[in-house]
Amino acid sequence: MPSQSVARVEKKLRLDGDDVRFFRTWFEKPLATGAVMPSSRALARTMASYVDPQAPGPVIELGPGTGPVTQALVDRGVDPSRLILVEFNPEFCRLLRTRYPAATVVQGDAYQVGKLVTSLLREPASAVVSGLPLLTKPLRTRLRLVRDVFELLADNAPFVQFTYAMVPPIPKELPRISAESSEMIWMNLPPARVWVYRGR
Repeated sequence: MPSQSVARVEKKLRLDGDDVRFFRTWFEKPLATGAVMPSSRALARTMASYVDPQAPGPVIELGPGTGPVTQALVDRGVDPSRLILVEFNPEFCRLLRTRYPAATVVQGDAYQVGKLVTSLLREPASAVVSGLPLLTKPLRTRLRLVRDVFELLADNAPFVQFTYAMVPPIPKELPRISAESSEMIWMNLPPARVWVYRGR
């Protein structure tokens, strides 16, 4: 049975609480979760490093899961009350509300971020940070997400996205958008890279 298989893996790997929650979710719905384990501290810190904690406006996180990138954002100096966390999984939402009571946690499909958060914004967002498994989605869905994200962002504010793939999750050649990437982050399972997109 799947639950027995998961239990055997948990015992063998000696997973902690967040790892267990994440692994169970991935095991049940791998395409929805996109990652086997939560982002490592190295990956989370790299993603957070592209966010200016002094820039005005909220910081929107898409697919925060159990919150490793959320914590990296807080450690970087982002006030938790400025965070809008959009998470599909109700168990993760409950966990995030417990850990970050000052943040706004929105349960819903982050690929519909425009519909979910527009009414919450009193000013443009200073950053959007995404843990979504973009490459599991058709290009049209990814491009629609990019369009919606840039409608929420302040001028030159970053859209930060990680990927395990060698290719960028969003094409670099999009008009009026610049793209840059981090070095490969080997201290992550699997190794990952961070891409940052800005309007121009």
